[in-house]
Amino acid sequence: MKKFHIKKGDTVYVNAGNDKGKTGRVLEMITDKDRAIVEGVNMVSKHTKPNPKHPQGGIIKQEAAIHVSNLQLVDPVKGGPTRIGRKFVDGKKIRYAKKSGEEIK
Repeated sequence: MKKFHIKKGDTVYVNAGNDKGKTGRVLEMITDKDRAIVEGVNMVSKHTKPNPKHPQGGIIKQEAAIHVSNLQLVDPVKGGPTRIGRKFVDGKKIRYAKKSGEEIK
């Protein structure tokens, strides 16, 4: 299984691409393709037929996957993008922000 620096539910900063500078929450991780779906980032138009969820059908805006290399975690203390470190505390491996040293929940 691959290890990623971000997880579902993390707040991330987009550091490359058309949405550079935006932040959002990770909705889903696609581990086999090294991609993540981030709330409000990389929006695409999808044409849909009428169905129970969308009775009218038509064009729907939704998030598309973005590669994890274009994402950085947002520091919980300082608020900007930060790199991630891992260390053992009381026998458990935790993630921490390199910028502030704060543990990431």
